[in-house]
Amino acid sequence: MRPIGERDSVGMIFTRDHGMLHGVMRGAQVARRNRPLVGQIGAVTWNARLDSQLGAFHWESNENLSVPLINDMCALGCMNAAFALADALLPEREPYTTLYDSTIKLVRELCHGDVMAHYLNWETDLLRELGYALDLSHCSGCGCTDNLNFLSPKTGRAVCDDCAAPYINKLYRLPIDLDTTLRFVSGVCAQQGIEIPSARLYLNRM
Repeated sequence: MRPIGERDSVGMIFTRDHGMLHGVMRGAQVARRNRPLVGQIGAVTWNARLDSQLGAFHWESNENLSVPLINDMCALGCMNAAFALADALLPEREPYTTLYDSTIKLVRELCHGDVMAHYLNWETDLLRELGYALDLSHCSGCGCTDNLNFLSPKTGRAVCDDCAAPYINKLYRLPIDLDTTLRFVSGVCAQQGIEIPSARLYLNRM
């Protein structure tokens, strides 16, 4: 949500059928009922004279998934990072059904279990949707499945110890963690000419 004027906001909504959509939410800043908040699931209609216009949303909230996370700063940080990356990196009006389902799953799971592991799985799904499918099943050099302790930053594929030896300073170490995925995210942001969202950087400082 970004304020526009004294009463309205520009909202970003991740939809199942149409991907990322932006639109004006009338009175969102002063609303007492049905106030749009991060982490809500609901139904939305979008109207504009032309498809190229920003348009306006009519939002009806059904459930606020962020309520169980309200006292967990780590869980809230993961949710905010996920939405910030989706807003920054996903092209508008392109469906990402698999990632949509993964995002709903993430927010539901953040209230229990290993929060960072849940987020890491989501960010791996995001990278896959953006063309960086990480393959840890076998070595990209020789095909073996043993001693896979490195990852190629160019291909996103695992590398065994023997094949990694000549290039060890250029490879990432496994297992994958938030530092590893942040490097890939940084590369995507650089390609798109944008900065890494601060909400994502915050996770690595927690």
